[in-house]
Amino acid sequence: MTALALPSTAKSPANGNSFDIGPRTRLAVAVIAIGLTSATLVALFRGLLGIAPDHSNIRHLAIFLHVATVLPAIPLGGYLLLARKGGSRHKLLGRIWVGLMVATAFSAIFIKTGGSFSFIHLFIPLTFWTSYKVVATARRRDFAAHRKEIVGLYLGALTIPGLVAFSLPGRLMNVWLFW
Repeated sequence: MTALALPSTAKSPANGNSFDIGPRTRLAVAVIAIGLTSATLVALFRGLLGIAPDHSNIRHLAIFLHVATVLPAIPLGGYLLLARKGGSRHKLLGRIWVGLMVATAFSAIFIKTGGSFSFIHLFIPLTFWTSYKVVATARRRDFAAHRKEIVGLYLGALTIPGLVAFSLPGRLMNVWLFW
C-alpha cells in the first residue's frame, strides 16, 4: 500500500480544526492530480521523443522554466493534499511545492501570447497572493484557513491554467498531447 492509500492518522490541532479535506474534495484532487499528471507525462514523452510536432516555444527560457517547475508541482500538490498532514515531511514538501508554484508564476510573467499578456496571466498575482496566504496561515497555525488557501491554490491557480494549456490549440501542451 502506498501513503495515498492509507487513512490519515494526523491528529487534529489544538484549536479543533481538522487537517484533512473532505471526501468530495479528496476525490476531485485525486482525479485532477492523476489526470493532469498523466496528460503532462504523455505530452512530455511525445514531445521529447519526437512523436508530437516540434513546438518552437520550448526553446524560450521562460516557457522551459515554466514547464520545468509546473510539472513536479502537479503531482506534488496532489500528494500533499491527499497524504498525512502536519509532519516534517509535509512541511518540507509543502515549502518545495509553494516554491515551485511561485517560480511557475514568476516565469509566466515573461510568457506573452502574440507579444502581450492574455487572460491566463490573471493567475500570476493570484498565485503570488495565495502562496503568501498559505505560508502565513500555516505559520499562524490557522489550519482551517490554510486548508482553504491551499485547496484554492491547487484547484484554482494550478488546475484551471493547466486545463487551459491542454485545451487551447497551439499551446505547447495541447500540441504535444493531441497533434
